[in-house]
Formats: sequence, structure tokens, C-alpha cells
Amino acid sequence: MDRPFVPDLFHYHRRKTRVVKVGKIGVGGENPVRIQSMTTTPTADVNATVAQAIRMVQAGCEMVRMTAPTLADARALGDIRRQLNAKGYAAIPLVADIHFNPECAMEAADHVEKIRVNPGNYADSKTFKIKEYSDQEYHAELVRIEERFTPLVLKCKSLGRAMRLGANHGSLSDRILNRYGDSPEGMVESALEFVRICRKHDYHDLILSMKSSNVKVMIAAYRLLVVRLQEEGMDYPFHLGVTEAGYGEDGRIKSVIGIGSLLSDGIGDTIRVSLTEDPEYEMPVAFQIAKPYQPMGVIASAPASSFDGKGARGNLPSQGQIATSRLPDQAAEAAPRDDGLNGLSHVDNFYHYARRTTRTIPIGPFMLGGENAVRVISDVSPWLGDQTDPQKVVKEILRFFEKQRSSDNDSVPEILEWPVPDEKALEFLKSVRRALGAEATRLAFWGRFTDFQTMTKGLPGVHAATYVGPRSIPDAERLDQFRVFIRSAREAGVTVVLESGPCHTGFLGPARNLVKGIECCEREGNQNLLLSFRLPTAQALIANTRLAAALLRQKGADYPFHLRLPGHPNFEEQRLQASLAFGALLCDGIGDSVQTGQGKEPAKDLELLYNVLQAAGVRITKAEFVTCPSCGRTLFDLQSTAERIKQKTGHLKGVKIAIMGCIVNGPGEMADADFGYVGGAPGRINLYVGRTCVEKGIPFDQADQRLIDLIKTHGKWVDPR
Repeated sequence: MDRPFVPDLFHYHRRKTRVVKVGKIGVGGENPVRIQSMTTTPTADVNATVAQAIRMVQAGCEMVRMTAPTLADARALGDIRRQLNAKGYAAIPLVADIHFNPECAMEAADHVEKIRVNPGNYADSKTFKIKEYSDQEYHAELVRIEERFTPLVLKCKSLGRAMRLGANHGSLSDRILNRYGDSPEGMVESALEFVRICRKHDYHDLILSMKSSNVKVMIAAYRLLVVRLQEEGMDYPFHLGVTEAGYGEDGRIKSVIGIGSLLSDGIGDTIRVSLTEDPEYEMPVAFQIAKPYQPMGVIASAPASSFDGKGARGNLPSQGQIATSRLPDQAAEAAPRDDGLNGLSHVDNFYHYARRTTRTIPIGPFMLGGENAVRVISDVSPWLGDQTDPQKVVKEILRFFEKQRSSDNDSVPEILEWPVPDEKALEFLKSVRRALGAEATRLAFWGRFTDFQTMTKGLPGVHAATYVGPRSIPDAERLDQFRVFIRSAREAGVTVVLESGPCHTGFLGPARNLVKGIECCEREGNQNLLLSFRLPTAQALIANTRLAAALLRQKGADYPFHLRLPGHPNFEEQRLQASLAFGALLCDGIGDSVQTGQGKEPAKDLELLYNVLQAAGVRITKAEFVTCPSCGRTLFDLQSTAERIKQKTGHLKGVKIAIMGCIVNGPGEMADADFGYVGGAPGRINLYVGRTCVEKGIPFDQADQRLIDLIKTHGKWVDPR
């Protein structure tokens, strides 16, 4: 399906939805993007749950969700509501999280403002039967579900309760898996089966979600849900979340990619950042992600961000304003609108990931584009100093290279961007390359030339080159020089990095200028091009890259893209912008190399880039951990267990391990994990290979070693360095 999921792929417009009231809080419509989270205490422990809920509200949480796996938990919600009311928190809506048991949902509806139902396991067990359903059998299953679900619908309607129908990639029903597979289509149909039952009874206080630990699947499922709702005349608001995102920086980056990408397209009305940390630490990250998309006049403030993940189980940072660019549509609305964009698409299919097909181009020892790995480009400015001692610079480069190589994630420099403003800088570059000797064969050098005469002399000394001017794509006064540059690069066998920056022709002017530059290069016989933008914000980069890719599709051109954002004095803002822009485009299949930073902290810049590539699922360079955020169902201390397993297995590059507190989402979310460590019963662990449980009931104190033994059995263990 190539039908767009939004009316405008190149400018921000928030999706229009009905308003659903959760208690006194409105979700959807023109309301702010609401922030929510979930308690991790046992719900039946009323005092502990009330205390944690209050900490969450004080951190900025607007809706508090609690699990209700048993009737005792569901009844405890009444005591929790009464205590919160008595303590002055009557206005805070409570949400009951229901899995499997309709009786728990019916009880919980008496006490809370919203019920979350998982269509994949409501009134179902998790059996993963291998069975082909005939149409008659499938219909019989729907009749059975309607019989079990309708009483809750009628009760919520009579009491004025809202409901979230939350499909999870990891817990689709057997009938959905056997008919639709483990796919975005299956997730959407899983929710719509329940939506249709609600509509049959004229109940519309619904919020929908499509959550997955795989950001590409999550993004595709929400997009597909938008289109399916439009087809059926529905306008329900959405809850966004990357389930089992993890902890630390990895969980935060993955959340920005999944949630931020959708918000940037105007999709999403309430969000939850699911981190394997105490829930109050999720709020600053959620506020940071949502802030640019809040309506004008809404001041989103919360405790200062703990984006670096160092705050778990410590004291919350002091109150402060989060530095985040606001309202990405302001630039678009202030600039002249670009007409004639309807029908332009930058990808073949919005609902299934496929990497954009491009030609391959050489840059030193690396090939970019095609099926090659997405490459990382670094600014060498920190090592240049006064440019008088090449041996000192070489020593710094090699020291940094080896330090990065010895890390767990192999975040090594690959392509070095080298500023060459004059002939002195050019000679210094040549001397450094000579001093590097054989080591230079594992690095590529990209020269950024600002002086035309230096450029013509320097092209033989670099693997790629940009002729940098006010906008890089030249105006008529410099066109002759630009043509000489293109011809000279062709003769020297040097890849041209064609770069376009902000211009007076509007928000999307850089994309149109880039296409003009391509046409100029092609007239000079040079098609060895890498395309890039020099733009200040994530939204500008996403929109212009999408448009350029769409225009190139029309022309049948297949040049690769370099994704670049400037650094920011606030590194958290840099992380947010890079995660959003690169993640959104990479999940669309666009992007063949990435770069960010100001060069002041090259190790942090490199780590960020490699982490974004891993979170987007396009380049795996370290071990990956899928960990649920913990809740009252969790059968062991998830935070300490996840940290312990990471310490023991974090050196296993490319191995994906899922650490799950219980079986609700565990087996499904482990579909693309190599190994799973899942709470099976109090004090007992089940081990999985993919979806298959291979060992059950392992005593907790033996489970870590048994996991290591399992990894060894499957040939994926290496000893730590």
C-alpha cells in the first residue's frame, strides 16, 4: 500500500481526532500531548503503590497506570483511589492494565477512569498454537470474544470510563498470528476486531495503541492504523509507546525514534516512555520528546531531563526547563508554501520497511549506498590543534581509534571530515596522511573546501570533497567555478558530496536546490555523488530529505544520502535531534551515512551515532537488550537483573537478549531476539531461544549461568577481552 498516512509528507500537521475524556483530562483534539506512566510496585501493596503514584505525579505524570492481573489487585485499586483522593490527588486519572482476565477488568472499572485491554490476550491464554483457522472457525472465535468483551464495554459506557485498546507486537492472539502473521497488519486487525465490538454498542471513548520493541514495526503499525481508521470513518486518538525500550541511553534513543518520528508526522495524543527504571525517571524524557509538538501556550516543564540514564534509583534532578526546539511547523507556516507536492512519495511502501535502493559509491576503503552498512562520518577538528605537528595529530588519531576499537560496541571512526580552508591546511592534511602510513588504509578522508584554488590542488589528496559556499549549491555568479570543481573531481576519481543549506525560497527550498545541483553535476558527466543537507533542525532535515528522495524517484535517480545535523551546546538536545531526524529517515529506509556533533567530544558523538543506528535496527555493533519497564506483574527485580546480565553478556557484539518480567509480552517481543530470560514463577526463570521456551523453572540463582551456557551451546559466546 503506497497511500500516504498523512495529508502532507513535508509539513507538520497534527492528525485530527475526537476528544476522549479520561476523568477530567481530555486526550486528542487540540489538547496537549498527555504524559503518562505505569507503577512498578505490586498493586495489592496499596501503600507502596500510592507512594509511587504520588512521586510520578510530582514528576509530571498526568495519568497513572497500574496492573491488575488478579481480582485482589483489581479490588486494591479502590483503596488506592480513596487514598489518593484523601491526599489531594483526586484529579489524577487512574488506568487499570488488564491481561487475560475479564473479571479483573469488570472489577477495576468500578475504581478507575480508564481500562487498558490487550486484544491479543483478553479472555485468551498464550498458547501459540500452530493451527489454520477456517473462516467459520475464525468467526466463531470472534463471537466468543464478543461475548466475553461486551459486558466490559457496556459497563464502561454506563460509568463514563475510557478504554485503551492496546495491541502489542509481542502478544498477538493465536488467531491473528495464524491469519496475518507477526506483522503490522496483524496488530491493526487485532485492535479493530475489538473496536468494531465497541462501535456496535455505540461506545466511542476509545484510545488506540500499536506498541512494539522494534521501532520500524511500531512506526509502520501506527501509520497503517491511521489509514485503516480513515477508511472506516473513525477518528480515535492514539497512545504512543515503544514497549520494552530498555534502559539508559539505548532505551531513551529508541523511544525518541519511535515516539518522536510519529509525533513529527502529527500522529499521537498521549505518550508513555517505557524504561527499565523507576517510572518517575520516564517523565523528563517524555516531556523532552513531546515538547516541540505541544500547542502554543502550553508550557511543558518537568524535572530536568535524565536523558543520560544516570538517575535510576537515585534522587530526581532538580526542577528545570528542558531545552528543546518548539513547534516544528512554525518554520513551515512562516515560509512560502510549496505547491505541487500532492502524490509525491519518498518510499515504495509506508507500512513495511525496505531500504531505499541506491547506487554504490566509493569513499576510500568504504562503499556507501546499496546494501552496504550505514557509515559514520566524524569531524577531525578536535585533533588538528595549530596544524604544525602532524606526528602529534597522528598520535591523537591512533590513540582515539584504538580506544574506540577496544570498546564493547566498536564505535570506531570511519570517514574523517577534514576542513581545508587554505593551502596550509591542505599541506597539513597531506603530511598527516603520509605519517599515518598503512593505518590510513582503514580511514577515508573527506575534504571540505572553501577556497576554489586550494580545492583544485587538493582533490588528489582526498577520497571525497565538498565545495562549500554560502549555500553549497552555487548561484549564477559561482556556477563556472562549481562546474570546474565537478569536472576536476570526476577526473581525480573523487566522490562529490553535494550539499544544500537554508535558502530564501522557503522551508523546502534546500531540496529543490539539491536537485538543481544534481542536474548540473550530471551535465558535467559526474554521477559519483553523495547527497547531503546542512540544516539546523530535525524537522527541516526530515522534510527536505523526504522531498529530495521523492523528486529523485520521479527522475529515476538513485544517489545515496548522507544524513547530517549540527552539534548543539546542550548535548541532550543534540541527542534528541539526531535520534529523531536520523531515526525517522532510517526507518523510512533513507540514509547511507550519518554525522552529528561539533567535534568537541568526538567519543560522545560517535557513541551517539552508533547507538542511533542500532536503535533503528540498521547497523548492529554491540549487544542489544530488550527489557520491559517492570510493573506489578514482574517476578524479579528487573533493574538489578538487567544490569547484572548486561555486565556478563554486554561484550557479545550482535547478540540480542530479551529480559522480561513475565510472560505477558515476553515470548512475542522475543521474536527477533536471540535469547530470552523470562520470569515464569516467583523465584523461577524460563529461558527461550527466539519464541521457543527451551528450559523452564530454573532457580533464580542459577539462571544467569544457565543463560550463558545456552548462548555457548548455540555458538554465540566469546570470552570477554
